[in-house]
Amino acid sequence: MNAIIYCRVSTEKEEQEPSLKRQKQELIELARHYQFHIVDIIEERYSGYELEREGIFQMLDLFANQQADVLLIQDETRLGRGNSKIAIFHQLHKLGVKVYSLNHNGEHQLSESDSMVLEIVSVVEEYQRKIHNMKIKRGMKKAMEKGYNPSKNFKDINRSPGRTRSDLPMDEIIRLRNNNLTFEEIAATLRGFGYSVSRATIHRRYREYVSLESQDLKR
Repeated sequence: MNAIIYCRVSTEKEEQEPSLKRQKQELIELARHYQFHIVDIIEERYSGYELEREGIFQMLDLFANQQADVLLIQDETRLGRGNSKIAIFHQLHKLGVKVYSLNHNGEHQLSESDSMVLEIVSVVEEYQRKIHNMKIKRGMKKAMEKGYNPSKNFKDINRSPGRTRSDLPMDEIIRLRNNNLTFEEIAATLRGFGYSVSRATIHRRYREYVSLESQDLKR
């Protein structure tokens, strides 16, 4: 299995340097014991309460790209403290990452209270996904009630999601807006057909269109 070693101390003071080196060496030994292949060693000097850490983002990117399967840490406080710790563990859980710690001399076991919080977060996130999907369905239903026909209006419906700015179907945005759909409903409708777009983007593009139309009329 491929592993990432993550080491952290809270400050850049020189007296913290031996702790960082010790963490690194002991985690390398832990990887050898379990015969893990080390793909990266990340060292940081940040407070555990700080979530915006480059090393954390680097670590999560490696896991998301399936370049590693296991995370090695001294103990859970090295990942973070308070809400930051819970947020990071939640992301690792979603990515299916196994966490090994020196503290447990093996696979890390969360406390009962932390496990309960993560379970609650997962339930809330699932309901948020359901609400998001319901918004999409509601927006599409309302659009179709006003004459929206996706088979006629979307020629590239089978294309992959994440379309670029120029690919947004402005004619449809304008038509749906003229049918009194809100920007949120229009965005939800387009997302239902694979367009990665937010309400704010729809609103901005529509305002740009209105502005250009107004300029044309003045000429």
